[in-house]
Amino acid sequence: MDLADLRIFRSVVDEGGITRAAEKLNRVQSNVTTRVRQLEEDLGVNLFIREGKRLHLSPTGKLLLEYADRLLDLAQEARDAIHDGAPRGPLHLGSIESTAAIRLPEPLSVFHRRYPDVELELRSDTIPRLLAAVLAGELDAALVADPVNDPSLDKSTVYDEELVLVAEAGHKPIRSPRDVMSETLLAFEHGCAYRLRMQQWFARAGVLPERIIEMTSWHALIGCTAARMGISILPRMVLATFPQAKLSIHPLPTEFSHAPTVLTWRKGARSPKISALLEVLIEGRSGNRQARRRKS
Repeated sequence: MDLADLRIFRSVVDEGGITRAAEKLNRVQSNVTTRVRQLEEDLGVNLFIREGKRLHLSPTGKLLLEYADRLLDLAQEARDAIHDGAPRGPLHLGSIESTAAIRLPEPLSVFHRRYPDVELELRSDTIPRLLAAVLAGELDAALVADPVNDPSLDKSTVYDEELVLVAEAGHKPIRSPRDVMSETLLAFEHGCAYRLRMQQWFARAGVLPERIIEMTSWHALIGCTAARMGISILPRMVLATFPQAKLSIHPLPTEFSHAPTVLTWRKGARSPKISALLEVLIEGRSGNRQARRRKS
């Protein structure tokens, strides 16, 4: 059973018989008759009750007609979507936790209102798993911290996060990795761009953190840092969501204090939905900048 069979079947029903359906489809009658018979043989049922040259839909035929209408309409919708380039259909988006929680609520609300025909699904995960999901086709795109160096992926910078060192309240000033080389480093798993910045900071000074404990969420990382379990590195914007946490903030050298967040997708697979999302994200970024200027 294919769409052509269903189209012929529906035409026979709509036109009230083989002869008119053949005229409508610009086919010979024998061809239409054969295709209907083949469809019945394929399904193993009679779609019509035959009374001489007259055809009446059987109960099974009526059931198939409902599905045929839906399938043919959906196929036409798919053709229209491809040709008009309008964003529509499912959009599977991934994001690192901090960006999903803090950066995305407003732009995704704008995106939903502007493109109601797009069915957005958001998934938070670690950077390695998000990139793997994009490459596997499980996600259409993902927001992750740079660097993204896989040649199979395209990317566009959306945000530039300021990274800071965080320790418990009252911690002595941290000016060098040597000031904290005996302390525990709290970080996400391997592949986290923020953890990489921290390790690079240590490496430049020729020292290594005494111990690294991996965390799975910002809440755990900040809570353990405030409880004097160790030090961590995180985007400054995250701290605004934990005003009650008793922490001290220490700046990083410029070369380690910036972490661009990029929207990445499979090379050659930038759909109208991804382009529309990127446009909304960049608009939101510009709006935030203007708001900060007005406040200052």
